[in-house]
Amino acid sequence: MRLGIFDLLSLLGSLVFAIPVGNFGINRLLAGETTMGLALVGVAVAMVLIPYYFMDPRMIAKKLLGGLIPSRFQDEPSTDPDPDRTPEKRQ
Repeated sequence: MRLGIFDLLSLLGSLVFAIPVGNFGINRLLAGETTMGLALVGVAVAMVLIPYYFMDPRMIAKKLLGGLIPSRFQDEPSTDPDPDRTPEKRQ
């Protein structure tokens, strides 16, 4: 899987929050609290994997930023069956 700059930044953001949760989960495992430790490690893994396998970061950004762009600048699907014709020939 090739990651672009946006993908790398979102992965970094996920790791910033997932690493401390995973570390605390491993500490709980070593302290003998198996259920809590496994749950926290599972949450840390899910924090990294879910955004890439269930949610596309680019699609989320497009939806968030799409409302900020005026409609005249957004790409609209063409309803013309022959897009190669010039406006003068369409009449």
